[in-house]
Amino acid sequence: MSEVESVKREPQFAAFVSIDWADKKHVWCLQAVGTEKRESGELEHTPEAVEAWVGQLCQRFSNRPIAVALEQSRGALVFMLSKYEPLHLFPVPSTMSAAMRKALYPSGAKDDPRDADLLLDILLKHRDKLHRWSPDTEVTRRVQNLVEERRQLVDEKTEQVNRLTSHLKIYFPQILDWFDLDTELACALLERWPTLEELQKVPPTKLREFFRQQHCRDQERVEGRILAIRQAIPAIRDRPVIEAKSTVVKVIVQLMRSLRAGIADFDKRIEEAAAAHPDFFIFESLPGAGAVLAPRLLAALGSQRERYGDAGEVETYSGIAPVMEKSGKTKWVHFRWACPKFLRQSFHEWAGHSIGHSVWARNYYQQQRRKGRRHHAIVRSLAFKWIRILFRCWKDRVVYDEGKYLAVLAKRGSPFAGVVAAGTL
Repeated sequence: MSEVESVKREPQFAAFVSIDWADKKHVWCLQAVGTEKRESGELEHTPEAVEAWVGQLCQRFSNRPIAVALEQSRGALVFMLSKYEPLHLFPVPSTMSAAMRKALYPSGAKDDPRDADLLLDILLKHRDKLHRWSPDTEVTRRVQNLVEERRQLVDEKTEQVNRLTSHLKIYFPQILDWFDLDTELACALLERWPTLEELQKVPPTKLREFFRQQHCRDQERVEGRILAIRQAIPAIRDRPVIEAKSTVVKVIVQLMRSLRAGIADFDKRIEEAAAAHPDFFIFESLPGAGAVLAPRLLAALGSQRERYGDAGEVETYSGIAPVMEKSGKTKWVHFRWACPKFLRQSFHEWAGHSIGHSVWARNYYQQQRRKGRRHHAIVRSLAFKWIRILFRCWKDRVVYDEGKYLAVLAKRGSPFAGVVAAGTL
């Protein structure tokens, strides 16, 4: 999720700088206002070197505003430079710089000084296509960073579950039918008995005690599992394979348990951070948002209400709005590819959850399904509608009221007016 705002009322810049960043050393290019001469140099990626370099710029240009373009939106260099007030950062999308590089240098030649020069051209000539990086309030940035890092941990856990599934399919496939691997019960069992052979040696009384300790209260299900364990046949008998796979499984299980604990800790921190935010009451009123998605939607819009001129800008930037391509008599509408993926996921997932919690959303989904549209296409359309509603609530600082919205639909003669007339509020 990039922190951006429209390039409006920008200050009078004293100089323009571009940085082609790297892991240890960056190449910069500078052009002062009022001259065509360009300067260039290298910058070590250390706090001390950056501090000295920015200090020289500030002294040279008397602390006046300096525009800085770099092909990075949320990396270490951006965060390092953001603490300097005279610097106004303009992240350049890598797709934009790559397309211009290909257009200007069709031979495919590439080097850091040339890339820095290209970024400076973009900053000087196409700044209206860039968004100036503008940090949100501290309380908002706390929520934003927490929800994004939590998502990374969830994705990592999903990857580990897939790895675990892949290994178990080889030597212990039955357990995939007996347990949901993404649970503490499955992790605890595999940590103690990672193979069918070891599990079958455990007396039934000990297994019943284990299930009781794991809060499995359904005795019929417990007995069914114990019986299935007794009757199971090993998938393979290749000891080297079983030994290697079971050892890896125990490691993966430990990783999953650590990730689960970490995610739970993030959930507590996110709950505290969201509750302390002055706008959270808007997002917790949204149907289907819940404890996970409400903070993510808060992070998506932030606190800077001047950032977006209308709901359409949110729909476009988030990737929910479709893209139309025209060529001659051909017209093609397709999914938007270049967008912040986490932001798009947040709106898409919320729209999907809203179907079970909102009368009009459920009615719209069912209507579209009867027309033969696919699930995710409908959810994207639903997210498009929800963003317009959320944007107005956010702008006006009011909670969402389902009854009021349905009444407005009825007044306008919407196809969903029948929902109100049927008394389903």
